[in-house]
Amino acid sequence: MTETAVLRQRTPQERPAPPRGGGLLAGLLRTARPKQWIKNVLVIAAPAAAGELFSRHALMQLALVFALFTACAAAVYLVNDARDADADRAHPVKRHRPVATGQVPVPVAYAVGGCLGILAPTTAVWLCGPAVATLLTAYLAMQLAYCVSLKHVLVVDLAVVTTGFLMRAMVGGFALGIPLSRWFLITTGFGALFMVSAKRYSEAVQMAGKEGATRALLTEYTTGYLRFVWQLAAGVAVLGYCLWAMEEGGVPHTSVLPWRQLSMVAFVLAILRYAVFADRGTAGEPEDVVLRDRALALIGMVWVAMYGLAVANW
Repeated sequence: MTETAVLRQRTPQERPAPPRGGGLLAGLLRTARPKQWIKNVLVIAAPAAAGELFSRHALMQLALVFALFTACAAAVYLVNDARDADADRAHPVKRHRPVATGQVPVPVAYAVGGCLGILAPTTAVWLCGPAVATLLTAYLAMQLAYCVSLKHVLVVDLAVVTTGFLMRAMVGGFALGIPLSRWFLITTGFGALFMVSAKRYSEAVQMAGKEGATRALLTEYTTGYLRFVWQLAAGVAVLGYCLWAMEEGGVPHTSVLPWRQLSMVAFVLAILRYAVFADRGTAGEPEDVVLRDRALALIGMVWVAMYGLAVANW
């Protein structure tokens, strides 16, 4: 059989997608997933909760931590795409990734990812302290293990992704030496699990009857189990936040209104509104859910305002 005949028999999904324009640097930037960088804004969570966000030192440290965490995440994406290049070429969506198309050669992706993975923790040792460097190293190790094998392990995959969000929320506190309260960790951890499991549940609902349309592990989960997880996580996150807010109720304050307690209303409404999309099976990336729903975005802004007033004791 001639080479031309063989090529004609190949299905469109088996052919590598043509590289997009822009060259190697543009391909590396796309592989670093700039859209995902918004998740790293969580580094301000602990300083904001402690009311230590707006000093010059805090802003400089948080900007640096944001950049270092972004570098670590980019390193993981580069290594992941280099490792999965062959499989991505057969995927209807992932075949357009720069590494899969050949815009970014596999050795280059490995090299740049490795350099970023070494540079970020090393820089953190000198500029942020050993605690931040240790957390970044742990994040890299966990995420690389996820890329290699943990993403194929039931329940563990949910725990790893959730822990990644929790680490983002913790690192700002480490950088500024802020103690992390148990309520902060409970609310943040289970809030992250709520969004992660809601996303998995939505993927499972949407892939029903579409074999190979998304990650294979979802075929081993049942929608009933994933629904149980996101409902449990939502309940614990709400309980943790409310207990924290009510615990602070006995502390003397000079604010006009008890903003900390009132913020419970906005927090619960935000969880309930997000749960609408989870229940429908349309809760994809958390940032997409928030940005496309004006009501949820408005509730979020009201909560931020109330929380800010509570921290400022206004």
